[in-house]
Amino acid sequence: MNFSDSEIVASVMTDNQYVTTEDHQLADVIFLNTCSIRDNAEQKVMNRLKQLQHLRKKKPGLIIGVLGCMAERLKSSLLEENELGMRVDMVVGPDAYRDLPQLMLDAENGHKAINIILSAEETYADITPVRYASNGVSAFISIMRGCENFCSYCVVPFTRGKERSRDPQTIVGEARELFEAGYREISLLGQNVNSYRWENEESGLVTGFPELIEMMAKVNPLLRLRFATSHPKDMSDQLLQVIASNPNICKAIHLPMQSGSTSVLKRMNRKYTRQDYQNRIEAIRRIIPGCAISTDIIAGFCGETPQEHNQTLEMMEWAAFDFAFMFKYSEREGTLAAKKYTDDIPEEVKSSRLQEIIKLQQKLSLKSNKKDVGTVVEVLVEGPSKRSPDFVSGRSSHNKVVVFPGKGYKPGDYVMVKVTSCTAATLLGDAIDD
Repeated sequence: MNFSDSEIVASVMTDNQYVTTEDHQLADVIFLNTCSIRDNAEQKVMNRLKQLQHLRKKKPGLIIGVLGCMAERLKSSLLEENELGMRVDMVVGPDAYRDLPQLMLDAENGHKAINIILSAEETYADITPVRYASNGVSAFISIMRGCENFCSYCVVPFTRGKERSRDPQTIVGEARELFEAGYREISLLGQNVNSYRWENEESGLVTGFPELIEMMAKVNPLLRLRFATSHPKDMSDQLLQVIASNPNICKAIHLPMQSGSTSVLKRMNRKYTRQDYQNRIEAIRRIIPGCAISTDIIAGFCGETPQEHNQTLEMMEWAAFDFAFMFKYSEREGTLAAKKYTDDIPEEVKSSRLQEIIKLQQKLSLKSNKKDVGTVVEVLVEGPSKRSPDFVSGRSSHNKVVVFPGKGYKPGDYVMVKVTSCTAATLLGDAIDD
């Protein structure tokens, strides 16, 4: 989501006589687009801000701005030079990017520039993002902004505001333009894409996410579609049936579990139980046989007992996730969890439990990849392999990285590849067509 927002920022700036540069030492303006989900992310930003201060000696007029969720959350404290030992010129929340040109004028005149007001309408639907760091094959489209789930550990509803969805016609139009520009894969983004809802004021017709992604699938059969992220409480059979019936909608679903314990899920305010989550996994397996499933897991949430931790491990084994994003719980100021619960799991226990989760997932990922050895998968080439220019890398419909000999294949090519071996993270193989 932040990467997509950065492309919107690049568009706003280039429309106002700025150009991007890959060398930060040449820049007149440096924006750090930030995330507040975990404390570790914020600490990285603080360290980067400190590292950038020396550039002011070489370029006294340099403007440094903090954008996004961290800007909204920390607000004026970012502008207090004495408190942080650094200087920030601009603080701009995720709904204020249209104001960047005016805020730039304020900063250039020596004033602190700040706008962290959240909007109930802003979707940036009319702004064509600048794909400034893209591989030319894959692109993101934000279909909605904000979140109203209020999971007890999460700051997103407070930093990104209410849910609001884009007009589906603008989304389909952007996808068509991307395909004509050579892009072959699009990821639809939202804090919870299942909450997408657009009501046509004239006809009264309502477009939900299943209807939207089916519209997207008809743009072109060569355009692959992915999406993130789905909330288990809203994952409908209707959506699964749309995925199953459209070959160009990738057979990979990211379904954050967070915990395998019903009691922990209740404290997290996730609005589903362990059994509810199992029911959704079973529905995916039944309606989309062979579909890859990935997840998010938090270790050491408030009050988590050894039994509750073991329930998460048991659920991982049962679900046999293909991949997972795994983190230690990080208390965020202002959230329900910070107000209601004590962050009482010692750091060493959190780390130990996280390592157990990671170790198990590595085993599950390797087991999943071994099942692919000997099969043929369709791979969308993204570019040269990082390890050797003689090989290319791409992804299968199941969102697995596949590496194979190049033989002149270009980014955007679809290639049938026979998988010959694997690691826990990568499939290796050989192309079987010319």
